Amino acid sequence: MDDQGCGPDPRPEGAAGEPSASSADAEPRPLPYEGVWRFTASAVDASVPQARHAVRDLLHRQGVPVSDDLAHGILLIVSELVTNAVRHAAVLSPVLAVEVAVGAEWVRVSVEDNHPYRPTALEADHGRTGGRGLILVREIAREAGGVCDVEHTSGGGKVIWAALPLKPVRVP
Repeated sequence: MDDQGCGPDPRPEGAAGEPSASSADAEPRPLPYEGVWRFTASAVDASVPQARHAVRDLLHRQGVPVSDDLAHGILLIVSELVTNAVRHAAVLSPVLAVEVAVGAEWVRVSVEDNHPYRPTALEADHGRTGGRGLILVREIAREAGGVCDVEHTSGGGKVIWAALPLKPVRVP
C-alpha cells in the first residue's frame, strides 16, 4: 500500500465540533494523534488484509485512544469496505484509496473507488452468503454512536465513509 501522507484537516465537513469562523482563532492545538492519512492499493483480494493491517498499525503508531472494541469495529469496517470495492468496483477502478482521518473526538475511515455505482444497504437473502457488508458497516457505526454515508466524488466515483466517536482526551 502506498502511504500518501498527512492531510490538512481531519474533520468531516459539517461535523459536530467543527470550528466556526469566529472561533477558529481560539481553536486548541491539535492533539498528537490528529491528522489525515491516505493509502492506495490495487483492487485485489490481497489488499483487504493489507488495508486492515495498515489502519491498525497507523492507529497504534499515532497513539489514537481507541478502545479494543472500537478498534475492532474500525478494522471490520475497513475490511468490509475494501472487500466491497474489490468485488464490485475493480473492473472500473483498478486502484482504490483508504483514508483515515482522526480528530480530537472522532475517527473517520473511508474507501474511495472510481466506479459510479452508489450502493445501498439491502436486506440480503438469509440463505445467501455475502451481501450484508454495508448493513454491517452501518450497524457498527450506529452502535458506536457514529454515522456512515456514501457520496459521489468529483471524478465520478464514490467514497463510502464511517465516522466513529472517540472518548474526548485533551492533553494539557
